[in-house]
Amino acid sequence: MENVRRYRALASLCRQQAAYRPLQTWELLGQAEHFEYLAEIELQAHFDACNVHRDKDAAAPETWKAPVAA
Repeated sequence: MENVRRYRALASLCRQQAAYRPLQTWELLGQAEHFEYLAEIELQAHFDACNVHRDKDAAAPETWKAPVAA
């Protein structure tokens, strides 16, 4: 999760710099988009790892038995 914060901070800095550097605006906005993409990948990996861990710890669901008519 620390990497996500770093990537988002870098993306924010790139956007701020783009406002002050008109000749490099598109390059800086492209870098910001790239950092947001990396943050998204990190988040996806984190949640996938959490879900795998939860699935291993979960107990097997009980099977339901249909009542038998008398």
